[in-house]
Amino acid sequence: MRAFLAIAAAMLLSTSARAMELTSSSVANGASLSPNQVKADCGGRNISPALSWSSAPAATKSFAVTVFDPDAHGGWWHWTVFDIPASVGSMPAGAASGAGLPQGAAQGENDFGDAVYGGACPPPGSGTHHYEFTVWALPMADAPFAAGSKSEDVAAWLKTHAIARAELVAVYGR
Repeated sequence: MRAFLAIAAAMLLSTSARAMELTSSSVANGASLSPNQVKADCGGRNISPALSWSSAPAATKSFAVTVFDPDAHGGWWHWTVFDIPASVGSMPAGAASGAGLPQGAAQGENDFGDAVYGGACPPPGSGTHHYEFTVWALPMADAPFAAGSKSEDVAAWLKTHAIARAELVAVYGR
């Protein structure tokens, strides 16, 4: 009887608990990035995508968003936003330019050397690159970083402190 109750409880928990989700009207999981999300130097418009997230753990006090290309030179940080209040569940397209960035949120310095969104811009002929858009749920309201901190440092901290995360991956090559 105990085994049956344990199995029934596990099934109930697995069907009632939802994993955190990240969606976008600008970027489709597994699809190619549009020119909007490509860096201007590479013929795009360099617009950060619209992102929405849901089903964060109850203990969430803030969020962070990162965009990383693991295929470029051992990895390339395109965007980092942290200290997004827990009450926020989305950012509109173009938020990285300041219009729509949640109040209190800060942007880290990407590998282009800018504290804004840096779109895809892989070297010609380098194949298809994967762009990992990740939202991180954090159990604290403020990360121990100032605006303009290196994305690499912020991301290392996120990996050890996040209580949940959700990801979608788009591709791009030229």
